[in-house]
Formats: sequence, C-alpha cells, structure tokens
Amino acid sequence: KLVVFTGVSGSGKSSLAFDTLYAEGQRRYVETLSSYARQFLGQLERPQVEHLRGLSPTIAIEQKSASSNPRSTVGTITEVYDYLRVLYARAGEQHCHLCGKPVKAQSSEQIVEELLAMPEGTKFVLLAPLVTHRKGEFKDLFEELRGRGFVRVEIDGAQHRLDEAPRLDKKLKHTIALVVDRLVVRADERQRITEGVELALQEGRGEIRVELQGDDGAAARKRRPAAPLLFSAARSCCGQSFPELSPQSFSFNSPLGMCGACNGLGTRLEIDPGLVIPDPALSIREGAIAPWASAMSRGEGWTFRIIDAVAKACSVDLDVPWRKLGAKKQEMVLHGLSGKRIAVTWGKEGTETHGTWGMRFEGVIPSLMRRFQQSSSESARDAYRKFMSERPCDACGSRRMRPESLAVRVADRSIADVTAMTVKDAFEHFARLELPGNRQKITEGVRREITSRLSFLLNVGLDYLTLDRSGPTLSGGEAQRIRLASQLGSELSGVMYVLDEPSIGLHQRDNQRLIETLRRLRDLGNTVLVVEHDEETIRAADYVVDFGPGAGHLGGRVMAAGTPEEIERDPESLTGAYLSGRARIELPASRREPRGWLEIQGASEHNLRNIDVRFPLGVLLAVTGVSGAGKSSLVNGILLPALGRALHNSTEPVGAHRAIKGLKALDKVIAIDQKPIGRTPRSNPGTYTKAFDQIRDIFAELPESRARGYGPGRFSFNVKGGRCEACSGDGMVKVEMHFLADVYVPCEVCAGKRYSAQTLAVRYKGKSIADILDTSIEDCLQLFEHHVALRRVLDTLVEVGLGYMKIGQSAPTMSGGEAQRVKLSRELGKSQTGRTLYVLDEPTTGLHFEDIRKLLGVLHRLVEAGNTVVVIEHSLDVIKCADWVIDLGPEGGAGGGQVIAEGTPEDVARVARSYTGQFLRPLLSARRPSPRVQAPASV
Repeated sequence: KLVVFTGVSGSGKSSLAFDTLYAEGQRRYVETLSSYARQFLGQLERPQVEHLRGLSPTIAIEQKSASSNPRSTVGTITEVYDYLRVLYARAGEQHCHLCGKPVKAQSSEQIVEELLAMPEGTKFVLLAPLVTHRKGEFKDLFEELRGRGFVRVEIDGAQHRLDEAPRLDKKLKHTIALVVDRLVVRADERQRITEGVELALQEGRGEIRVELQGDDGAAARKRRPAAPLLFSAARSCCGQSFPELSPQSFSFNSPLGMCGACNGLGTRLEIDPGLVIPDPALSIREGAIAPWASAMSRGEGWTFRIIDAVAKACSVDLDVPWRKLGAKKQEMVLHGLSGKRIAVTWGKEGTETHGTWGMRFEGVIPSLMRRFQQSSSESARDAYRKFMSERPCDACGSRRMRPESLAVRVADRSIADVTAMTVKDAFEHFARLELPGNRQKITEGVRREITSRLSFLLNVGLDYLTLDRSGPTLSGGEAQRIRLASQLGSELSGVMYVLDEPSIGLHQRDNQRLIETLRRLRDLGNTVLVVEHDEETIRAADYVVDFGPGAGHLGGRVMAAGTPEEIERDPESLTGAYLSGRARIELPASRREPRGWLEIQGASEHNLRNIDVRFPLGVLLAVTGVSGAGKSSLVNGILLPALGRALHNSTEPVGAHRAIKGLKALDKVIAIDQKPIGRTPRSNPGTYTKAFDQIRDIFAELPESRARGYGPGRFSFNVKGGRCEACSGDGMVKVEMHFLADVYVPCEVCAGKRYSAQTLAVRYKGKSIADILDTSIEDCLQLFEHHVALRRVLDTLVEVGLGYMKIGQSAPTMSGGEAQRVKLSRELGKSQTGRTLYVLDEPTTGLHFEDIRKLLGVLHRLVEAGNTVVVIEHSLDVIKCADWVIDLGPEGGAGGGQVIAEGTPEDVARVARSYTGQFLRPLLSARRPSPRVQAPASV
C-alpha cells in the first residue's frame, strides 16, 4: 500500500516512521547476516517499541544532500555514468586529441616510413619502454639486459651504461627504457632502422619512444611540429601512444581518466583578487589588501616594512584609495616585480640594529598561493583559503577528464558532451541512438540500462538536471528524488520504503509524475510509507495516519487513520478539517504596496538568462517557478551573497551579475534556514535564544545563591563548577559494550540532571535549574511572569508555535521546522530597524497546514515591522498570501532562467504561460484583488 503519515510538526510522524519502523526493519535485517558481516556494519539499537509485527526489510530515502563529495554527480549517483563508461569503452571511436584524426594501430613498416619522412640527417635514439612509474631496485632486469648484449638504458630521463647502472632506491618510483640503437635518417639506413624498430617493438611490448638528438632534432621538431615521438603497434598518433580503452579510461576518479591539472574535480582553487581586495575604496594603509590589513593597523613589524619597501619600489602612495592607483601599480602589488629586488630596512636609523636586506617581491597573490601549497598546517591553509575561490580548470574546461579520454566519440559526441546534457535531452539522445555495424548489438544491454535509469529520473520531475551536476549542489528534495529513481531502477520487491516529504522542491505541475512513481514502487510489491504534508499526495494515498493533536508532549497520538475520505470526515482530525474545507488558510484582506526597490541587473548565474530582476521592499515576496527554473541561483546564488558582501563584509562568492542597485535601503540581510540550531545535545532553545542566560542570572540573584557565592556560571552545564563532573554536564554516560551497541545510561551521580547536588539545592519557586530545563516554554512563562525581559523572549517562542517545547530540548532531537521557528523567534525578539531583508528557502518544509498558518503570521509580523521577507516557495498557501510574486521559468534547466510573471498573486494568475499562475487561479477566484496598503517605512 501507499501509506501517508501526516500531522503537525513535532507530532511524532518521523519518530514512528524513521526512528521506529525503519530502525527496527534495519536491525532485524542486519541480525539475519552472519557474525562476520555484522562486525563491519556496527550494532543497531532496538527502538523503544513493545511489539512490531509484519515488518519487511526497510529502506529509508531521506531529505539529505546526495553527497558532500565534489566527485559525486547526478550520473554517478544514479549509475548512469557507470554504464556510459562501459558504452564508450566498448563502442567508442578513438581520435587523436592533437590533430583530431582517428587513431589506428601502426605496423613496423608504417613506423619506419614515419621515421624516414623526417628531414635527412636527423639524429635520433630508439628506446623501448620497460618500466613506467614503478617502485623497485630492478637489479635483476639490468643483469638480464647486460647478459643479452644490450649496452645502455635510460633511467628516469638520464642514460647510463648497464655496467655502470646506479643503485636505485626501491622506495621510489622509476621509469626505465632500453636504448635499442642510435640512428640517423638516411635512405641507406632503412635496413638498420627497420631492424631497430622491430627489436624495440619486441622489447617494449609493442611501444617505442623516439628521442630526437642535437640541432638536427630541434630543426626536425620545428619543421614538423607533429613529428612522432611515441609509437605503438596498437595505437599512436602525433608522437603519442594511446592505451587500450577501458571503463577506467573514462573515470574522473581514476588516474587513467582524470585530468592531471585538477585531479578530476573540474575546478581549481585559486586566489581571488576580489577577496584579497574586498573594498577598493580603501587605501592600502586603511586595509584595502585584506592579508596586509592587520600589519597596516599595527604600523610596525616585518610585514609592514616589506609593504613600505614595495610602496617605494612601485611608487605607490599608501594613502590613495586602491581603485585610484592605476592598473599598472595594482598589477605590481598583486603579481610582483618580475624578479626585481626591493630594499627592506629594519631597526632605527643611526643605530647598530639598523640595516637593509634585498629581497625579490613575488606579489600578494603568488605569495598567498605559495604559502597555501607549502603549508602543512590545516589552520594556516584554512586562513589562506579565505582568499580563494573555485575556478573552472583551464586544462580540461571543467570536464574533469584528460584530453585523450575526451577525444573518444560515440555518435560524434564525447562522454563529456553527453554528461553536459539534461536528463531529458540525454534520454532523447539515447532513444534514437543507432551505432554502425555490430556495435549496435554489442551495446544493446548497456543502452537499455541507460535509457531505463534516465526515464526514472524523468518520472520524478528531474528532467532539468544535467548528468554532470555536482552532488553537493543538489537540494535535499532533488537528492531524495534521485535516490527514489535509483530504487526504481533496482526493482526490488517485498521491501518497505520510508520517504520523508518527497514533494519538497517540486512544483505542483510535477506532483502527479511523482505520485505515479510512488504508485509504481508500490505496484512492484512494496510498501511505500511517506511522511508528507502535500494535499495532492495525501489524497492519492491508499491509507492515511494523522498524528496529533499538538506537537511535542502534546502530540504522539494517532488522531485518525483510514482512507483520505475517512480522514476528511473524522472530527478529531486536524488534517481532515483542512482537506474537507472546514479549516483553511485565509487570503489576506489586502496586499502591501512596495516602499522601494532592490534591483539585480544582468543576472546570469547558472541558467539565468542575463535578466534584470526588481525585488520590492517592505513586503512579503515569494519567488516561485518549476524545479530548476533558477530560483535558488537568483536568491541564494546572487542576492544573498551580494548583500552579505555589501552589508557584512562576507567573503562568500557571488553569482554572475552585472550590478545591484538599491542597497542603501537595507542595513542587514539574514538567512533563516532549517539547519539545526546546534550540532550537540548541549544546544537547546534556551541557549540559542539567550533565555537560559537570563534564567541563570535569576538563579544567581536568589538569596541562597548569594549566601553560597554562586554566580551565573554556577548554573551552566558547560563549565566546571556547578555541573556534574561524572558526566561533564551531559546527564548521560556511555557504556561501551563489546560486540553490542554502545549503551547510554543516566549518570548515577546526578541521575541525569546534569548538575551537582549543591547546585540542584538552589530552587526558584520550588524548582531546581534542572527542573526548569525540563519545563515547557508555556509553563516557563507563568514561572517567570514578573521578569519582563525574559517573558519577551519566551513570548516570541510561543508566538511561533513552540510553547509545547521544553526550554532544554536538545537541538539534535528537533525537526527542521522546529529549528527554523526557533531561529525566527530569535529574530522577532531583536529590536527592529525596519531595514532588514530576511531570506527563507522553502520554509514550509516539514510543516502541516496549521503550522503554515502560524508561520505566515510570524512572517507578516516581520513585514509589519518594516522589513522585507523573501521566500523561495512552492506552497500555494504561502504564495497566495504573499504581497508580491516573482515567477521564473517557463521550464527548468536550459528552458528556464526568465522572469515569466511578476506582481501580486492576482497579477501572476492572469499570465497564461505561468504554471504558478495556473494553479493560483482557482484559489484566488473566490475574491477580487483588494486595495493595496502602503508598507510601513520603518518601526
């Protein structure tokens, strides 16, 4: 069956789906394996459940990035690239990367003719490669060659007599070639050249290297730039020997296929002048050159004296703004003086310590690059990395592979040409691909696997992704749908799949394709369990389980279970109320009028088509469009980092654009995402919002604390003094169990309360500091009702719908929606300037209809304070409540990157070619556009 778990955020859906069903299914499966296999998999904890019956092996497909490894791509994740490598190894036509001609095997006669075609009198040496980049001493090899009558060998580029061969370091890699003969190009030498070539081919296992000698050789090279230097009885051209093709020849993770310059990454880290000179309006003395800024502020030290010497040598005024120095002087400072020496003085003039030292100034950028490459300290490398950006590799053109591999073609396309295609284009390419001769039959199975996997990607709405798209750049929703497509390709049956909101990041236009994919997975004989809030997916389910009634300790109950129709009729079900229309998110009474504009001109990052986009200020703005239309490229790739650089001196790279106008209307930019508020259990809502600091201050002011001399630090579980030292303030102690999972048990000393007995003895209204951490935020409001500043912080947490949460709930146990609302509450608690721009990327991820209603109330409050809120969103409930919409498209990938519609939701709904407008139209038809309201200038 296709089963959907739904309910408000924090009501227990994921706890049952992932922490119970998936965890127990995995544990049971692992227990069926041999003890030998289990030792490599680790031990899995038994979830807290009394009885579980009828559970199949489980596979989880979660909302997490596909991979943090830059070597991972859409092609490698889906295994499409693995099949592509096999296809090119079996059916690829090898071409010379230098001249473009097809590479063919050469006979000894052809090699002789090539040699005799060189200018008369050219001297050359015939060498037979014996060892290529291998470790060893090779004494036995040298003895054997000398015994067979050979006289010379070439070792690591230098020729030696065999009876005088040096002793080689067996720990180092060596390259050895046999010197077969020294020859001269003359007609009467044909016989000798032929014998030498045949012997060299025999000794070199089909390969020959030719070294041109002396002036004649140089002349030959000049007259014949493509003079052959390497020959092979198998394949050679233009002096290059080409190895037999294998799948590894097309792997950017193998030395046989990867680009040598970037090691298969496609990018290289280089010093970015924009990061070295973050503010060209400053002078060098004012810190224009960031790496020199601290030395200039001190006005002394060795670095300062070097800067002073450079300024004198280059005639640079340290007090003139950088942008006014002129290109020539800027070039000398950044890239050096071409070996010219500068005089650096030290000590006080007229004293014994005074002196001058001559040194070559290499330039700021080469100096930083050299130090980065030579440093063995990771902290130092991190410091230099702040001035670096990833740039496309010039050697391979970001295609990751060596030129020999890129020159292999199938149907006149290299493997890089195919991976640069979108999934849709690649599917069409292979659907009509026909190969000559028996290659069509040889590759039939491989082509079938490629088209099959591409069709699965199409079915989950990822037609716009290119196969070479890097894994770390994929959104959580895209990564999840890629894994879903991979599972379809495996065609397993009898499995329970557990998915976490697969509709995230998917436009309503593509929802039906995703639902059909889930049904196909079900029809293979699997159970598909989906944690989901999307209305269309809920209605498509065979069975729905609704959790509630609230979140946290107010949730954890099954409020309703049955078909979608049964859920609609259940009066206890909050989800049913929204499905039936008994509850709804109402349209706003009016739309706010923009109070200003922020404009990005010439946006061309990724697939954006050199567009000019105006962002209205003082409103709730929704940026919409189908998946891959360019929303994230525009907002997260250009807008956020550009504002970060302008307002907060950020060093984050900014996407391609021509200019940005209207910055003076803003003083801050803040991104509020769903990442955890902390990585450890020590982070909680109290510490994150600083409410716990005030609570500790209150405890420190109690008479008993004063009598004992306790300060606020005494009530912290992070520092020595008041915490329990047996568990270091964790409350839990790890017990290592050999051959079993590690067990975490409550600390016997503090009984899990984190503090020492003396600290716990101090009480406020009958509660210890540990009791307070275990109290809900709503209850804390009553406890601290007379503390105005603390109440203000707690009020904002309640306002964002987190009143149920315990003030000390650890960060790792919070859902993404809860973490985002904690961050929102902290922003609400700050004093507002009315000039802040907030950016939220799909804030409705993990949120129920009721949670979305509360979230909209918070976002509108931020806007009412005069701020601007920008959301990247697919939820129609959010889009219909926005003041302004910018819709990108019309399609994803290469078919997107344009502004299709902009204006109020009503304006967008009237644009026929806007997919977002088409889905908005029925929701807005209930009422006409209301008068606009001028947004407040500031608060």
